[in-house]
Amino acid sequence: MRLQALKHGRNPLKNIRFVASDTDAAQHAVQRLVRRYGNASLKDADVIVAIGGDGFMLHTLHETLIYKLPIYGMNKGTIGFLMNQYNEEGLPERLRLAQSAQWHPLSMRAYCDGTENINALAINEVSLLRQTRQAAKIRIYVNDAVKLDELVCDGVLVATAAGSTAYNASAHGPILPLSAGILALTPISPFRPRRWRGALLSRQARIKFEIIDSQKRAVSATADYQEVRNVARVDIAEENDITLRLLFDPEHNLEDRILNEQFMI
Repeated sequence: MRLQALKHGRNPLKNIRFVASDTDAAQHAVQRLVRRYGNASLKDADVIVAIGGDGFMLHTLHETLIYKLPIYGMNKGTIGFLMNQYNEEGLPERLRLAQSAQWHPLSMRAYCDGTENINALAINEVSLLRQTRQAAKIRIYVNDAVKLDELVCDGVLVATAAGSTAYNASAHGPILPLSAGILALTPISPFRPRRWRGALLSRQARIKFEIIDSQKRAVSATADYQEVRNVARVDIAEENDITLRLLFDPEHNLEDRILNEQFMI
């Protein structure tokens, strides 16, 4: 992932497409913004402005991938880690001065028992979780080599740098600097090996999870919010053909915000 400033001068993001979550606060806000700045179609837009919270930002990123447009978020949600502060004033100027954070999502291919396989993209993380009262048993491969023959756990996840402050951090995984070029491999409530706390992997790494005794110890796999039940194997790799772009006010720099998260106590 990298940060870069948009070129100054004539605003290259003059045609704005507004989208909003279905909360009353976001809907009222988008109505005011549309009256003030208009609302371009996705086909004609230079930029998407998303009004809501972090969950809605993830939804917008997934839903608008094919348009390859930068997205500028304004917070009308709870935490708003991926959003800028909401302000209706001077939006074209804010867009002109915005910095762009760019990264690639993860691709997940989940193989279910039998022949079915399902593909999905993850912007934050791919997570595996046990479905029953019994702990999951998972074999972990990195670049086709077995790195952990049997992880007994509630689950395991792979997080991007952008997603490392979300579920990964709650599972006591490391927070990753945006420019580090690494992924976090983090166990969820590991039972054996008890002291294993995960690994840092190159963003080029190919990761495979193989479910041991998948019929008895069922496991689900989730890419952001798309869940697949009863998986037997899950393959994960960075999707280099897709680039995501979020825009941030210079004083709301995402790189600095993630850096600061490492010092929160």
